Amino acid sequence: MVTITATYQGDLCCTAVHGPSGAKLQTDAPKDNEGLGRFFSPTDLVATALGTCILTTMGIVARRRGIDLAGADITVEKHMNATPRRIGRLPVQVRLRGSYTDEQKKVLENAAHGCPVHKSLHPDIDATITFVWESN
Repeated sequence: MVTITATYQGDLCCTAVHGPSGAKLQTDAPKDNEGLGRFFSPTDLVATALGTCILTTMGIVARRRGIDLAGADITVEKHMNATPRRIGRLPVQVRLRGSYTDEQKKVLENAAHGCPVHKSLHPDIDATITFVWESN
């Protein structure tokens, strides 16, 4: 179990603290929802969690199998629905550079789809993952 605490700072900003490490982050409401957009919004953090979880899960599998994942990157686009206001789409693009066998590609793609955040998203959220394989 991990505990996260958050304190409302006023002006639609919060400060969250990661219990185990003490690391802090701030959130702000986005400009299109009465905020100033100074920091990640809570829904931005959902998109961030998805992207970093996919890369981390792929990294765990890659390390276990001796696959070099260096230079892999990810882009997550957050699309909000107006009514009700919620995340509607989180399309993900994973870009990998290097030489990978078909088997390695399959293993890494399966790892991405097995990411705990991806599996935790509501089924109404379209979170399609696409892969771009760039050879050296």
